[in-house]
Amino acid sequence: MIFEMTTQFRVSNFQEGLQWYRTLLNREPDFTPHEGFAEWELIPGCWLQIAEGTPTEGSGPLRLGVTDMEAERERMARVLGTNWFEIFSRSEVPVKWGTFTDPWGNRLGFFEYQNKTEEKARIAEVLGEMGV
Repeated sequence: MIFEMTTQFRVSNFQEGLQWYRTLLNREPDFTPHEGFAEWELIPGCWLQIAEGTPTEGSGPLRLGVTDMEAERERMARVLGTNWFEIFSRSEVPVKWGTFTDPWGNRLGFFEYQNKTEEKARIAEVLGEMGV
């Protein structure tokens, strides 16, 4: 039975990486068990780890669900200097999406439900009371 998941990105400079991901996620890590490692629980049971080390070329993308992609793209460009990524959509896909990279080459991105009723239902399903 699978009940949780983690994904890890490596950064060559841990302090810079820690600050970058604090800014991306708008909060401090949930768990820092030792030097060179930090972890955020993004939603219940879903963890993002950063660890000091050699980045893996072409890793990701890890796409994070957001409610306003354009605003998040603007924020990332302004506060983190990320590339101005293109937002894609297709009529048969319920979300629009885009990808950017962190300073170590790890690929991340955002996605946003195009149908806001579906988005609200999904938030309620995933986060329950936390999403309200």
